[in-house]
Amino acid sequence: MTHTEGLADWLRLMLTEGVGPQTARELLSHFGLPENIFGANYSALQKCVNEKLALTLSSAPDDPIREQIDTTLEWCKHPGNQVLTFADANYPSSLLTIADPPPVLYVKGRAELLNRKSIAMVGSRNATLQGIQNARRFAHVLSTAGLTVVSGLALGIDGAAHEGALSEITTEGSTIAVTGTGLDLVYPAKHRELAHQIAVHGCLVSEYPLGTPGIASNFPRRNRIISGLSQGVLVVEAAAQSGSLITARSALEQGRDVFAIPGSIHSPLSKGCHQLIRQGAKLVESAQDILEEIHVQNIPLKEKFSPPHVAINTAANSVNASALTNQLLHAAGHDPVSVDELAARTTMTMAEVQASLLELELEGRIERLASGMYQALH
Repeated sequence: MTHTEGLADWLRLMLTEGVGPQTARELLSHFGLPENIFGANYSALQKCVNEKLALTLSSAPDDPIREQIDTTLEWCKHPGNQVLTFADANYPSSLLTIADPPPVLYVKGRAELLNRKSIAMVGSRNATLQGIQNARRFAHVLSTAGLTVVSGLALGIDGAAHEGALSEITTEGSTIAVTGTGLDLVYPAKHRELAHQIAVHGCLVSEYPLGTPGIASNFPRRNRIISGLSQGVLVVEAAAQSGSLITARSALEQGRDVFAIPGSIHSPLSKGCHQLIRQGAKLVESAQDILEEIHVQNIPLKEKFSPPHVAINTAANSVNASALTNQLLHAAGHDPVSVDELAARTTMTMAEVQASLLELELEGRIERLASGMYQALH
């Protein structure tokens, strides 16, 4: 049997209605390779699955499945595209240790990254500016140190993690995006260019067949792959009911480390991280904390990483304006604060407070929250 024929059987198995990862593993355990499953008779199959599925598996595949197989085999002819199965030596060894590994993985890009040391980074889709900056900075340092950054291509923290990892592409590092759609689609559409960059410099992975749209139920399921590919999971920002906590729970079940970045006690997007820390997640304040925990010999961070600086050519560069903005930033402290409270804490007029807030916001040193309050980004 050729590789193409063998792959066609794997695809047919996973495309069959009623066959999920668990059922597939049970059939494979009993019959061996997919070709043996399809070569078995109805009565033999019925000992493992229900009557309806036994009849389907013992019959010829229908036209939609044949067409899907042909489309996938054609897709595999393009450079960088491939489908990995349990039978492939390059199938990620880390996934074989989890309770529910996908029998088939669609891969686009640098497949060798799937067997490299990696760290998952997840968090809120509605992240704060501080959260976005933290994700980019942590991902940049971790990738520079040789780790592959794994995330889910979502808006917010996921996207920032991928971007940070791509800012310093190394032989060992870069990034993996585990998607909840087929790899011929990009969701969200806003990340089309980012997905293209990941396909070139990193790797896109999905257990879902080509053409699978962004169905809500697919995204929680793909989280087990995000954590399964990684040595640990870093939660950057997460609300109390965040989907990121699903990934953290998967990591704990899989025996992976869980890390969390703490935040303000007043921020809703810190509550999930604080909850994890109370439950035993490791509190981290720098990427070096993670590198030491998972025993990565890091290169000097000061030489390799300098936080981005935004230069603003405005009146704030004058001595007086600078003194006012520094006074305001000091008065803001670490927690969210209103404009009125800032005016009360300083000797500044309301007009000076408003002007200084604008300058600080443009410089990325303070953030206006959805509530209308402001929070310093120290």
